[in-house]
Formats: sequence, structure tokens, C-alpha cells
Amino acid sequence: MPITDKHISKSFDADLQQSISLFLTMGRMAANQVTSATHALIDGDVNIAKKVIADDDQINQIEIKIDEKVILLVAKRQPAAIDLRIVMALSKGVVDLERVGDEASKIARMACKLQQDGASPRGYSEVQHLSNQVRVMLLDALDAFARMDPEQAFGVLQSDKTVNEEYQSASRSLMTYVMEDSRHVSKVINILWVLRALERVGDHARNIAELVIYCTSGKDVRHTDFVTVEQAVQEASNNIAARQGN
Repeated sequence: MPITDKHISKSFDADLQQSISLFLTMGRMAANQVTSATHALIDGDVNIAKKVIADDDQINQIEIKIDEKVILLVAKRQPAAIDLRIVMALSKGVVDLERVGDEASKIARMACKLQQDGASPRGYSEVQHLSNQVRVMLLDALDAFARMDPEQAFGVLQSDKTVNEEYQSASRSLMTYVMEDSRHVSKVINILWVLRALERVGDHARNIAELVIYCTSGKDVRHTDFVTVEQAVQEASNNIAARQGN
């Protein structure tokens, strides 16, 4: 990991790297689940949807493995300073990734329901667009975690604001459509639930990005304004530059 100095224990470094690698694998799986669920919805492919639902257990099992590794890292190695922050970030981030998998399963179940009840007359283009955005957000957050890059993490936070605005705009548009033509209320509501699930994926990506900023700056930037976050990011970047210059 670029930000950390080598720990005195090589076995600690190896265990930590293994945990991070597993975390990143889990994240990529969750991102792929979201993409597959979206394809299942738009293409009306029940087989893909059922596979997404079934494969969610793989993500759950990885979560259990990472939890076990985190407990061992804390109990046996007693990490301090930035090492401890990274271990704690893994513990928190894995929960977000597991929930991304859950959101993908929700989308897949809606795909099955819409295939059974009939397609919605509106909303698929919005779903595809939002799905693409949150997938990029999640992958960027994972990349920022892998490289401990606070500036890239801050970019994810900025993207989340855009996703929230587009989610709200799409929701208002679909609600207006329903009020004007109530024949397809239940189908459009299913699409609204899908959009909500995608917006939540964006929130989980943001949470992981906030963990990167916490690891690199030592500051908890949850529930703070962008000015405060930007200050923490700048401080973290300065610390990394100083460390690399030594």
C-alpha cells in the first residue's frame, strides 16, 4: 500500500495485504452484480436475474472471511496509527459492499417481477444511466482504497452529489407520469424501487471513499460539508507527498 511504511512484522503486512485484496475482490463482484441485475431488468432476462440472487451468497461468504481476518489482525497484531485505521476501514467497508450485493439482489427481484407482470412503459433509460454512474463510482472508490488516494476518493464524493440529483429528477419525472396516467402505477413503482436501489449503491460507494479519506488524513469526514472534506483531503495529500519525499 503506497501510503504506509512497512510494518515491523512482515507477516502483518502479508495478512493486511491479503485482507485488502479480498476486500477489493468482493467489491468488484458486487459491482458486477449490479451491472448484471441491471441487464436482467432491461433485457427481461429472468435467468440472469436468478443467477444474481443466487450469487449474492458468495459475497456474503467473503464478508465473513474478511471479518475473521480483521478480528485476527486486531487480536494478534495490535496495529496502531494508520495500520489500525486501515483495519477498521476494512471492517466498516465490507458492510457497505455486502449491502451493494443486497441492492443488486433487489434489482434482480424487480426484474423477475416486471417480467412476470409486464414491462414498465417508462424508466429503463434512467435505470441504465444511473446504473452506469454508480458502477463507475464504486470502482473508483475501490481503486482509491487500493491506492489510498484521497483525491480520487474526493472525486467519488462529488459524483455522489450528481447521482443524488439525477435520482431525484428521474423519480419526479416518473411520479409525474404516473399521476397523468395511472394505468401502469405498479410497474412504474417497481422502476422507482430500482432507481432507489441504485442510488443506495452510490451511497455505499461514497462511504468507502470517506473511509479512504479517514485512513489518509485521520479525520472522520462523515456528515461534514465539502469544505471540511476538501481540507482533510489536502492535508492527507500533503502528508503523502512529504512521506514520499523522505
